[in-house]
Amino acid sequence: MSDVLYTYLESPIGSLLLAGDGRRLSKLGFPNGKGRVAPRDGWRREDAQFVDARAQLSSYFAGDLRVFDLELMPIGSPFQLAVWQALSAIPYGTTTSYGELANRIGRPSASRAVGAANGANPIPIIVPCHRVIGASGALTGFGGGIETKRWLLAHEKGSETGDLQGSLF
Repeated sequence: MSDVLYTYLESPIGSLLLAGDGRRLSKLGFPNGKGRVAPRDGWRREDAQFVDARAQLSSYFAGDLRVFDLELMPIGSPFQLAVWQALSAIPYGTTTSYGELANRIGRPSASRAVGAANGANPIPIIVPCHRVIGASGALTGFGGGIETKRWLLAHEKGSETGDLQGSLF
């Protein structure tokens, strides 16, 4: 990406980095975990950018928004883009498994590849990869860390304590 602009949003799960061309969001990075994204050389901080993304994320964290309506620019392979599109169709407050997601994209034997694409999602939360769990119901890896995933799922269930008590599965 050339001329990448970025800003930060303070949230209940930490300071999130938002990056893209100023109009379309291409990255959302967590402050911790393997999904941590730091500005790269050549990126330019522009705190006046991503007004809609910041507003919608703030509404999501306040419990007032369930569906994002933003211009996104994820960069990935055709397979990854298909997985990310399928992620966007997982309803707020629900979960699905990697196998079910593989079925939804017409690749029933590709659950591991779906898992890899899920893990490479450059725009988590908005493209809700946190809603994908293991077939057993276990919370599996997440770029922002398992505790962040637990918090996001609990938030969508109406409990920000992170105490799921088996209610998700």
